[in-house]
Amino acid sequence: MTADAELAPRRPTLADVARAAGVSVATASKALNGRRQVREETRQRVVHAAEELAFRPNVLARQLQKGRSGTIGLVTHDLEGRFSIPTLMGAEDEAGNGEVSVLLCDARGDTLRERYHVQALLGRRVDGLIIVGARPDVRPSLGRLPVPVVYAYAPSEDPDDMSQVCDSVEAGALVAEHLVARGRRRIAVVAGDESYGAARDRVEGATRALARAGLEPAGGRALFGSWDEAWGRTAVETILGLLPDVDAVICGSDQIARGALDTLREHGRRVPEDVAVTGHDNWEVIVAHSRPRLTSVDMNLEELGRRAAARLFAAIEGHPSRGIESVSPRLVARDSTRGFYTLAD
Repeated sequence: MTADAELAPRRPTLADVARAAGVSVATASKALNGRRQVREETRQRVVHAAEELAFRPNVLARQLQKGRSGTIGLVTHDLEGRFSIPTLMGAEDEAGNGEVSVLLCDARGDTLRERYHVQALLGRRVDGLIIVGARPDVRPSLGRLPVPVVYAYAPSEDPDDMSQVCDSVEAGALVAEHLVARGRRRIAVVAGDESYGAARDRVEGATRALARAGLEPAGGRALFGSWDEAWGRTAVETILGLLPDVDAVICGSDQIARGALDTLREHGRRVPEDVAVTGHDNWEVIVAHSRPRLTSVDMNLEELGRRAAARLFAAIEGHPSRGIESVSPRLVARDSTRGFYTLAD
C-alpha cells in the first residue's frame, strides 16, 4: 500500500451508518431504501447519520442485487438528431432521478442495423429499451423481448406495446386557432410530404380549427409537397399568383416556412403586417434566425422522452402499460405573427 493510499480517507460504509444510528445493518438498509417496515423515527435517525457521514450508496452494487445493470438502451433512426437528441435529453432527465444511464445507438433508418443494435444492447444486459423513430408513422413491433420496450415518436403497430407520440392533429389546430384569434381570414396551408401521417394529421387539425371559425384553407385545400425551403418558395409563389389577398400561411415545417418568408419578401409582402407565417418543429437554428423570427409549434420532444423513460421504468418495476399516449405540443409565438389586429379591435 502506498503512502497516498494510507492517507486517503476511507469511504463510509452502510455498517458505519448503522453503527452511528444505533441500528442493525439490515435496518439501516431498509431505512435508506424507503421500506415500510421501519418506523419513521428510526428512518430519520438513519438518514441523519448518513448525511453526517456523507454516505453515498454503491449504486452498481445495489442494481446488481436487484438483478439489473442500471442502464437502458435508446435506439434512434434520426440521422440528424433533430428529434432523437431532445428525446434523449428528456429520457436522461428522467433516468437521472433513478440513477440510470442511457446508452445511445443510431440505426440510421436501417431495419437490420436496428436489430443488430437491439441484440448488442441486450448483450450488455440493459434493463429496457426506448426505440425512437425517424418519422412519426406506425412502425413494426420488435415483438416480445426479454426486457420492456417503449416506442417514442413513431408508434408500434402492436396495440399491446407502449408508445409515446406527438399529437400532430392538436399541433395543426394550435396554429390555425392562433391565426384566427389574430384576425386572419384568408389562411393558406402549405404542408409537407403527404406520405407522412404527421403531414396529414397537421392539415386535419388546421382544417378542423378553421371550420370551427367558419373558414376553410385559402384555395379550398392544403398544398402538399416536401419538407424543404424550395417547396416553401414554390408553394407561396403559386399561392400569391392565385390568391393575392392571402393574409396568413401555415407551414408544415420550419424549413418550408423559411422558404415562404423568402418568397413573400421578394414580392414585397411584409411579415407579419401583410401576411402571417407559422412553422412547425421550433427548430432553434431556423426560428431564431429567420427574418422576422418565426412563430412555430414545439412538439415537446423532451417531455416525450421523459414520459417514455417513466413508462419504461414503471415496466421495469413490474408495472407495464400498453397502447398509444400522446404528448401535447405548444405554440411558441414570435415576430412572424405578432402585431395583428384582433377581433376585439
